Amino acid sequence: MIRINNLKILVENDNKDYIISKINKKYKTSIIDYKIIKKSIDARTKDIFYVYTVDIIVDNEDELLSKYKDLTKSVDSKYEFNDFGSLKQINRPIVVGSGPAGLFCAYLLALNNYNPIIIERGEKIEDRVKTVEHFFNTNELNEESNVQFGEGGAGTFSDGKLSTGIKDKENRIKFILETFVEMNAPEDILYLNKPHIGTDKLRDVIINLRNKIISLGGEFKYNTKLTNIILNNNKLEKIEFNNNEIIDCDNLFLCIGHSARDTYKMLYDKKIVMNPKSFAIGVRVSHPQELINKSLYREKYNILPPASYKLTYQTKSGRGVYSFCMCPGGYVVNSSSEKEHLVVNGMSDYLRDTDTANSAIIVTITPRDFGNDPLDGIKFQKDLEQKAYKLGRGNIPVQNYIDYKNNIRSTKLLSNINIKGNYELSNLNEILPSYINDSLKEAFPYFSTKIKDYDSDEMILYGVETRTSAPLRIERDKEGISSIEGIYPTGEGAGFAGGIISSAVDGMKQAENYMKKYKK
Repeated sequence: MIRINNLKILVENDNKDYIISKINKKYKTSIIDYKIIKKSIDARTKDIFYVYTVDIIVDNEDELLSKYKDLTKSVDSKYEFNDFGSLKQINRPIVVGSGPAGLFCAYLLALNNYNPIIIERGEKIEDRVKTVEHFFNTNELNEESNVQFGEGGAGTFSDGKLSTGIKDKENRIKFILETFVEMNAPEDILYLNKPHIGTDKLRDVIINLRNKIISLGGEFKYNTKLTNIILNNNKLEKIEFNNNEIIDCDNLFLCIGHSARDTYKMLYDKKIVMNPKSFAIGVRVSHPQELINKSLYREKYNILPPASYKLTYQTKSGRGVYSFCMCPGGYVVNSSSEKEHLVVNGMSDYLRDTDTANSAIIVTITPRDFGNDPLDGIKFQKDLEQKAYKLGRGNIPVQNYIDYKNNIRSTKLLSNINIKGNYELSNLNEILPSYINDSLKEAFPYFSTKIKDYDSDEMILYGVETRTSAPLRIERDKEGISSIEGIYPTGEGAGFAGGIISSAVDGMKQAENYMKKYKK
């Protein structure tokens, strides 16, 4: 096949017949068919285009390649691993957590006959969904199975966003996306510039992946929390779960997610080397989706999918302020995982069909803001979440932007909201430190220079967004092993990833590190 890059199609002409005719006319050929490799939107000029990379099938391939210098031969790259070690595996490897890092770590191990055991403190997805819906309706929190904990990880109640900025020469991302499609995710994730599965479809994908792992020899244990590790000369020998059952374990993959604070504390007490790291906190904001669409897509907004955005700003004091986990056509979600603490996130279904867009707007902080002990970042997060819970009387604190600017409690919302959970009209200035409030108030007017009316009265703020990434890093060597032999810190909770794809990639890398030591 032949690859065509930078094929621009006006959005109003986006159909298969037109694309084929344009290719045939430009290259004076007759293509048999084409395959989309990449598709994105270019809205930088008056005319708005879909920009494609496609592979075409033609009879006169050599002739076209010699005649047109902008055409190249297609290369079908794929992920491969064959660097296995020589040590004999004694105990089955154990994966802690079934988020993207844990699932893809376990999947790669299972594909290569290592028969992993996956332990998950929360429920399987079918039960977890019911538990979370009950929480949204009643505020009755299950601290072990919620928006943060349970099969699929925190991303299960997000947008299923699959964008990432990491480099990937080994084609792990392609393998992950193809696996998702094999598990019944939408095929367009293979080529869209900003792919997403959606919360609704992601749940079935996770169930299919779980069943695939089981069919390959893996085993899942739900409602099973890692509560202790037992060492011998600084080497892992056994693990305890649920405070009452001990099993032999010499290789443990810690895919615990960024909210497993009790697990962090247990590991800290066991003297595993960890260090505080920078992260970001702030609020979630929502706007009418139509406002975002019109600003970014102008008169073509009604024939394009719901618009997303990415915004960045540096304050006069040097702090970064940026959007994170932007959810077009979505919901703001009560994502609490501890009693009397409150934290928010965003989510969207595949169709992204609500009338509001939401995004975290967060401010960078460093250990200078919260302390140099590895657990100080967690203490900082907890303090803000406790304030949010108290201010909202157990519900999500919500405020109009104009009231936030003027430091007064809102008494009536000025715009529609879509929310999972209950809310309380509040004054978010009372939750966040002054330097965070000042940074946000400085950034919002700048964002309006990028998206018209971004800082209008239609913007609603929700508090508080604190779980953007892990507040610490569990250190590991170049073979992926922590300061305790046999423990592989993995994914977002270990401080080495951020988001579904980068976490899944890290899970694969750690499985590879293990397989480089042990025989199949």
